[in-house]
Amino acid sequence: MKRSIGIWQLFGFAVTSLLGTVLHFLYEWLGKARWVAPFSGVNESTWEHMKLLFWPMLLFAVIQSFFFRDRTDFWCVNLRGVLLGLALIPVLFYTYNGVIGKSPDFINIAIFFVSAAAAYLYEARLFCKDRICRCSPKAAIAVLALVALCFVLFTFKAPRIGIFLDPLTGSYGI
Repeated sequence: MKRSIGIWQLFGFAVTSLLGTVLHFLYEWLGKARWVAPFSGVNESTWEHMKLLFWPMLLFAVIQSFFFRDRTDFWCVNLRGVLLGLALIPVLFYTYNGVIGKSPDFINIAIFFVSAAAAYLYEARLFCKDRICRCSPKAAIAVLALVALCFVLFTFKAPRIGIFLDPLTGSYGI
């Protein structure tokens, strides 16, 4: 079982990396179509980069859940992985920028991949333990739904705080 968990998580990392990269450009590629805005990056803010991790991880979790039905802690483990990945993006970005200054694009890209890898490794570690995550599946799904709602709402009505600020245009959301 442990080997198959590792393969699942590696595949999840690959899917998240690929879809997250596509989502970074999709809004522009589709001529700034508003229907795709909640799921793709609409500007270069840290918040928008967190979206690029969230949606692919959520999509992969929904697919993975059909194969992990015997895991009563599946959604709890997934929630913890998603939250870790989402937290790492701003922590790494602002820490790096605070120490070094403005970061080159390759560092920002690396932060995305490191955050995704850490999230999937953490989930793999939790899956290899015996039911370590104890929150109910309904509670975990509710929190994920709340995060999803925030990504949708804040795309169109972004709060005027730094994490939502596009450093290139000085704008918030779309």
